[in-house]
Amino acid sequence: MKRKAFNRFALMTTLALATAPLAVAQEKFPSRPVEVVVTFGPGGGADAMGRKMSQLLEKQLGVPFPVANVGGASGNAGLTKVLTAAPDGHTMGTLIALTVSSWAAGLGTAKPEDFAIVAVTQDSPSMMFVPADSPFKTYKDMLEFAKANPGKLKIATSGYGTQDDITIKYFASKGYKMTNVPFAKPAERYASPIGKHTDAIYEEPGDVAPFVKAGQLRPLVVFDVDRHPAFKDTPTSKELGFEINDLPNFRTLAVSAKTSPEQVKVLSDAVNAALATPEWKQFCADTYTCASRSFTPSEAQTYVKNFQEKVKAYLVSFK
Repeated sequence: MKRKAFNRFALMTTLALATAPLAVAQEKFPSRPVEVVVTFGPGGGADAMGRKMSQLLEKQLGVPFPVANVGGASGNAGLTKVLTAAPDGHTMGTLIALTVSSWAAGLGTAKPEDFAIVAVTQDSPSMMFVPADSPFKTYKDMLEFAKANPGKLKIATSGYGTQDDITIKYFASKGYKMTNVPFAKPAERYASPIGKHTDAIYEEPGDVAPFVKAGQLRPLVVFDVDRHPAFKDTPTSKELGFEINDLPNFRTLAVSAKTSPEQVKVLSDAVNAALATPEWKQFCADTYTCASRSFTPSEAQTYVKNFQEKVKAYLVSFK
């Protein structure tokens, strides 16, 4: 009897061990809350995107997506948290064009290959805005002033090594020297031209939409090939004869590159499903940030890498 009992115990143990890997493999993902690390402070475009997407992903995947703002170093501080967390898909961060541009400029040590890009959530050209009562009626007016008064024109930007900085450097190389005035806090940057601390602001339209709709800011130029559908009277840099049209202000969601492809796909499918919802479409329309199409993780990875290479090419041309 003892031998039979032992054999029955051994058989049950063997079966349990044999099925254990299968149980692990079939464990639901995500199985607990997924932290969304917003790599900039509250009140900016990355924060708004992260919080809206968090709400929609909770509906898509059935687990909480709590948001944590970890600002600093052009987004690199927050991304460090993403890279040092366990690469199990339960920590995801906002990775935006401004940060990728900073890498190309030599700020930070991260690179696109360190991340798996889950999806491109927003894509928008940047513009130059001035206060409603600015003496500059057109962008040509502003450029003429800059040429006659080198360095006197102050432009509010998000920092050095960003698209903002590169665009200012580009115009300086053409004989229109302006002064870059960086603001770490988005709210201070948006308010600076209205408060006369700066003469203009380089920004995507979504981030300053409330000021534009209130008539406090008006656009002079859109840095793109085609006119913005919401600002049809605003000329493009291409129309004005300048080749600074390929630095879009995009935002993505990313996880560590060590995350399994299966987990990346689950997150990517959920994000792209969220992008197709009426709630998101209304949000991105209100903020002028709707991406032209959905991206697979592979396509998103290529998109980010190509952007970095464009920035590097610009920086080399300024030397």
